[in-house]
Amino acid sequence: MLETILSIVQVGIAVVLIFLVLMHSGKDAGLSGAFGVGTGSGPLGGGSLVERNLNRWTVAFAVLFFVNTIILLKIA
Repeated sequence: MLETILSIVQVGIAVVLIFLVLMHSGKDAGLSGAFGVGTGSGPLGGGSLVERNLNRWTVAFAVLFFVNTIILLKIA
């Protein structure tokens, strides 16, 4: 039961993590250009604050993914 719940959570975290990584601006701007994350202007008052928050969310979900993976390995 617990393994099934954690597996479903793992898939959800993975989907969110993929989306967050794609939101980062790179050489080609990727999906972040479509939402204005990589630009200096925007409704949120500049790209630096948005980029910092995006980095924080990405790291947080990456840590959650790692911890959930370790827990799933210990249970199985």
